[in-house]
Amino acid sequence: MDMRAVAETLEAMEAFLVSLSVFAGRAAGNVAAAGPDPVQDEADACLDGMAAAARVEAGMAALKVHFADGYANAAAALAGPAVSPQERTAQVMAVTAEVACALTVSERSAAALLADSATLTTGLPLTLSALRSGSISWQHARVMCDETAGLDPAAAAALEAHFLDPEAPFAARGCPAGQLVPGRFRAKARSWRERHHPVSIEARHRKGVEDRRLEFVPDRDGMAWLSAYVTADLAAAVWSRATEAARALQGPTESRTLTQLRADVAADWLLVGEAAGTPSPKAQVLLTVPVLSLLGAVTEPATLDGYGPVPPSMARRLVADGAGSFLRVLTDPRSGAPLEIGRTSYRVPKTMRQWLRLRDGRCPFPGCNNHSLDNEADHLLAWSEGGGTGITNLGQPCRRHHRLKHTTAWRPVNATRDHPPGWISPAGRSYPSEQQDWEPPHLPYHPGHAGEDPEWEPPDWPDGLAPGVPAGAPGPGEAGPPLPVDPLPDWALSIAA
Repeated sequence: MDMRAVAETLEAMEAFLVSLSVFAGRAAGNVAAAGPDPVQDEADACLDGMAAAARVEAGMAALKVHFADGYANAAAALAGPAVSPQERTAQVMAVTAEVACALTVSERSAAALLADSATLTTGLPLTLSALRSGSISWQHARVMCDETAGLDPAAAAALEAHFLDPEAPFAARGCPAGQLVPGRFRAKARSWRERHHPVSIEARHRKGVEDRRLEFVPDRDGMAWLSAYVTADLAAAVWSRATEAARALQGPTESRTLTQLRADVAADWLLVGEAAGTPSPKAQVLLTVPVLSLLGAVTEPATLDGYGPVPPSMARRLVADGAGSFLRVLTDPRSGAPLEIGRTSYRVPKTMRQWLRLRDGRCPFPGCNNHSLDNEADHLLAWSEGGGTGITNLGQPCRRHHRLKHTTAWRPVNATRDHPPGWISPAGRSYPSEQQDWEPPHLPYHPGHAGEDPEWEPPDWPDGLAPGVPAGAPGPGEAGPPLPVDPLPDWALSIAA
C-alpha cells in the first residue's frame, strides 16, 4: 500500500474538514455573516458545506481504495503462491468474502471494490489522484474504471488523459469531468471509447449478442422488474411497437396511462406467446400464508419463496388457479416461524430441505441473496466428524459459499432451530447471518366466549404436531379449535411440519 498517497489523502481531508467546520458555524450563525443578509449567508454556507462534504466523501473513497488494495496484496502474500487455478480461485473468494463482511456489503459489491481498487492503483493514476483531491466523486471514478475495462494500457491512459489532463494534446472540451453528473460523464466517456476502441464495434457487438439474457428483479409491494438484455435495434423496435400499440388503445373510455398501457401490452404479448406453444418450465412454489389471510379475515401478507412478502390476494389467486407445484406451509401460531422437523440419518430428506428453505430463506452467508431453490443442504460439522443430520447442524449455502466452506478457512457455526448459521472468517472475525423476520399472526377477533378479554393469547403449544394430529386440531386442554379449520385439508400432504 502506498503510505505516501494515504498521507496526502489524509492531509487533504483535514483541510476539507476544517472548511466544513467553518461552513457549519456559518450555517448555525456562530460565525459573523459576511454579507448584509444572514439568511443568504446561511444558504451559501450550506451549499459550500455540501460541496466540502462531497470532497470529504471522495477522499474517504480514495482511502478505501488504498486499504482494499493493500489488504488484497497482504492477503496474497500471507497465502503464498497458489499451486493450481482452483486454489487461486479459492484465495480470491476468501479475500472477497472477508472484505464483504468487514464492510457489510454483498460479495458482488466487495468484488467490484477490489477490482476497481486494483485498476485505480495500478492503471489509472490520474483518476485516483483526482479522487484524492476531491475533484471527482467515487461515481466518476467507477465510470472511468468501467469505460476503460477491456482496453489495453495505452488506450486506457489515452481515455483517462482526455478527460483528466488539461495539458493532453486532445483534452476534453467543456466543463471538467468532475463537474459533469456521473451519467453525463459516462455518456461522454463511452462515446470517446467507442470512437477510439482498438477493437471494432462489430466484434464487440458479436460478443454482446452472446451475452443476451432476460432478468427478473423483485421489488416492493408485490411488484417486480422484468428486463431483457438484447441488441439495441431489437430493444428499440420492441419499445416503439409497444408504445404504438399502447397509444392505439388510448381513448375517452380508457383510464390507464400510456406507461401502464405499455407495460400491459408487453405482458400480454409474452403471455400470448406462451399460450401459442412456447415452453415454460414450472417452478416449485413455496408459499407461507397465514390461515386467516387465506380466509380473507386479515390482510397479513403471504411469503413467496425467492421473492418475499406478497399480497394475500395473490396467495389466494395462486390457490384458486391451482398452481401445480404449490406447497402450503404451516407456521408456529406463537411466532409465525415454520415448525421444525427432524431426522437422524445422513441423507437429508425432502421435508427437512423444505424446512431449511423456510428457516433461511436464502443462502445463509452474510449478504448473499441467492434464493433457496438454488442452494444445497450441507452439514455444518461433517457427518464423518460426528455431525448429525439435524436442523441445528444443517445449512443451505449456495454453490459458491458451499465451495467457500470446503476450500477455505471460512466456516459456518451456531445454527439453531429458528436461526441460520453465522460464519467465522479466516481472520477469526464473527459475522452473523441474516435471520428471517417472522411475525406472529394478528388475530382480528376473540375466538372464545363473549365478554372475555379480546387480547387473546394462543396456548403454549408444543413445537411440533403429534403424529396423526391434523392441522387445526385443539391444543392440549383446549375446548375448541384455536384457529379456523383449514379450508383445504388435502394440502396436509405437502406441509413442511
